[in-house]
Amino acid sequence: MLNLLSRWRERRILERYPIAEVDWRRAMANSGCLQRLSASEQARLRVLATFLLHEKALEPVQGLTLTAAMAAKLAALVCLPVLNLGMRWYRGWHSIVIYPDLFVPQRDFVDGAGVVHRRHSVLEGEAWQRGPVILSWVGIAANGSPPGHNVVLHEMAHKLDMLNGEANGFPPLHGRMSRRVWSHTFQTAYRALEQRLRAGSSPPLDPYALENPGEFFAVASEVFFETPRVLRDFDPDLYKQLTLFYKQQPLAD
Repeated sequence: MLNLLSRWRERRILERYPIAEVDWRRAMANSGCLQRLSASEQARLRVLATFLLHEKALEPVQGLTLTAAMAAKLAALVCLPVLNLGMRWYRGWHSIVIYPDLFVPQRDFVDGAGVVHRRHSVLEGEAWQRGPVILSWVGIAANGSPPGHNVVLHEMAHKLDMLNGEANGFPPLHGRMSRRVWSHTFQTAYRALEQRLRAGSSPPLDPYALENPGEFFAVASEVFFETPRVLRDFDPDLYKQLTLFYKQQPLAD
C-alpha cells in the first residue's frame, strides 16, 4: 500500500509541476557533464530534478531573480550525483540558498588562548551538516570552467558525505563496497597528489583537495563527473571507487 501511495504521489508531482521543455533544454546547454548523459539518463534526471524542485525550497537572496530555466539548471546539477542513488540520499535538509555572486559569511571562533576572532572567507558554495546548501549563481553558471570544476557537485558531495556524520571523505558505502579498500585508495591518491604538487607537475585535481579528506572526496567527485578521463588517468583505483559509490557505468576504453 505504501509503495502504491508513493507512486501515486510521484505521478501527481510530475503531472502538476513539470519542467517546461524549453527550460530543460536550456538546463542541458553548455554543461558537458549533463550533455554526456544518454537520452534515458537525461529523462531520469529530469524526473529527479522535478522532485527536487517540489521538495526543496530554492531561496534566492540579495536581489537575485531565479528564472524557471535557472532553477531547472540548478536542479539538474544537484540531482546528477544521485541519478543512480535516488532522492533519499538527499534526506534531512530542505533548502538551497542562492547568492548572485561570491559571498562572505562572518564567523567567530575562539583560539587556544580564549580570544574571539572573526573570520571572513570569500566562498562560492558551502554545505551545512544540519542545514541548507548555499551556492552562488556565478559559481553555478561557471560549471566546468575551469575544466573539472563544479561548485554544485562539490557541495552535493559534501551533503552525501555528511549522511553519516561530519564531512570526512567517508560517506555511507554500499553493501558490497569495502571500507578498507576505500580508505587505502583515497589515502594513496591523496599522497600521489601531494607528490605531483611537490614535483611542480600540473595537478589533475584542484590542490584545494589537500585541505582535508572531506575536501579531497568533494574535489574528486567534481572531476569524476566533469572530466572523468582525467580522474581515471590520474588514479584508476580512485576512479573505480567513485564509480561504485555513485553507481555509474565506467568509461568505455
